[in-house]
Amino acid sequence: MSGTDQALTARQARELLGVAAAASPGELRRAFRNRAKTVHPDRVGGDAEAFRQTVLAYDILRGRAAGDRRFQAPPSVPARPAPSEAATLTLTPHHALHGGQVEHRIVDGRRLKITVPAGLRHGDRLRAGGEMLTVALRGEGQLIVRGNDLWITVGLEASLLDQGGRIKLDTPLGPRDVWITRKASARGLIRLNGEGLPARGRHRQGDLFIRLQAAHETASSAARTLLRRFAAAWAA
Repeated sequence: MSGTDQALTARQARELLGVAAAASPGELRRAFRNRAKTVHPDRVGGDAEAFRQTVLAYDILRGRAAGDRRFQAPPSVPARPAPSEAATLTLTPHHALHGGQVEHRIVDGRRLKITVPAGLRHGDRLRAGGEMLTVALRGEGQLIVRGNDLWITVGLEASLLDQGGRIKLDTPLGPRDVWITRKASARGLIRLNGEGLPARGRHRQGDLFIRLQAAHETASSAARTLLRRFAAAWAA
């Protein structure tokens, strides 16, 4: 817990939870649960830092309600992740596509090396170190995951988008020859069937969507370099 967290006053804690100074333990619990549901990092629009502040505010006010007006987390206690944070296993699109080994710290502070299988989706659950973890997929550079599908953005010269033609692109699954038709250019999107996340359990095989954007040659080169870096890292 940071020094900023420890400096949270009782007044600030009450304002954060929206309770009065004389709030009962039951009122504190209800206020905490209502705010926690809103800012929980596993929910859409959630915020891990806001959730940590909410937990801290509740602990401070709960300690005061119990008669301990000196409540404060000892500064010598090693920082540990909030329970929700420890129960969330954050993975990249690379892990979802190919699997691999990741490091994760669970609630008791232990760091685990977890081998994750290919094909995990956002919201899937995985048991490790005696804990049930919920998978959260986070985008990486120009690459994101939407459901079963992978999405990448590629910058191309305007002349190529206007005239169309065949180009070779570095994708997460390796180099691919892609035809840019007038229709694809107009839509700014190409779909490669079956090139997304692999099928797993109830999840179907995904597709790869390539967003096409006009860019200066230098920007286009940077985008291709980034994709080559993804491909090289994942092929290793």
